[in-house]
Amino acid sequence: MLPTTSVNSRSQGNGALSPRDAARHTAGAKRYKYLRRLFHFRQMDFEFALWQMLYLFTSPQRVYRNFHYRKQTKDQWARDDPAFLVILSIWLCVSTVGFGFVLDMGFFETIKLLLWVVFIDCIGVGLLIATLMWFISNKYLVKQQNRDYDVEWGYAFDVHLNAFYPLLVILHFIQLFFINYVIISDSVIGYFVGNTLWLIAIGYYVYVTFLGYSALPFLKNTAILLYPFALLIMLYLISLACGWNFTKMLCSFYKYRVK
Repeated sequence: MLPTTSVNSRSQGNGALSPRDAARHTAGAKRYKYLRRLFHFRQMDFEFALWQMLYLFTSPQRVYRNFHYRKQTKDQWARDDPAFLVILSIWLCVSTVGFGFVLDMGFFETIKLLLWVVFIDCIGVGLLIATLMWFISNKYLVKQQNRDYDVEWGYAFDVHLNAFYPLLVILHFIQLFFINYVIISDSVIGYFVGNTLWLIAIGYYVYVTFLGYSALPFLKNTAILLYPFALLIMLYLISLACGWNFTKMLCSFYKYRVK
């Protein structure tokens, strides 16, 4: 789960582990510890995880400041406590069931929607985005003078989870209260409210992702991660001009894929 490891892996003739092998061993041990704690709820700090979720909305910089403290005290950037992942999974399940209720889905349709959202929308898309960001950051953003360090995939996935949580709450919880009575109506107010919520949610995702990579001191030019904002605003204005209702399209897609 370490975000940084040494890339010099020359073996030593005295039988000792090379720096790269030692780093891999340490990362593997910590990864094993993280996965093992998934089955020991008493060892998880749920109060701290809830604190992080709160500040991801109000002051996400404070969340990543804590990542700095973890690096200083435990020599790793990524979380060593799966409590955040557990609570996020509960949020995902509850909000998806709420979506099924609002869209008047049956029991089995809601279960199918839940499985799709968990394994495709969250895990599948998350693995894809984390892998893409891991590749881009290591290929183009690592400082030349710090070539001995690289961004671990585990940290990239952690950043995705941080950015995904506000998006989940906005689109799968707050939006539920406006879908049937405001958003899916064929009116200007409907697609304005719905598309504005999409703008805020994806904007949060982009910003929190940027904060995650800018927190790593060995990366450079992380401001380019904010460039999608220009495309996002442009798409938002085009959608209002053309009358596209993103939420209505999402609801239709949800109903289609659970048939």
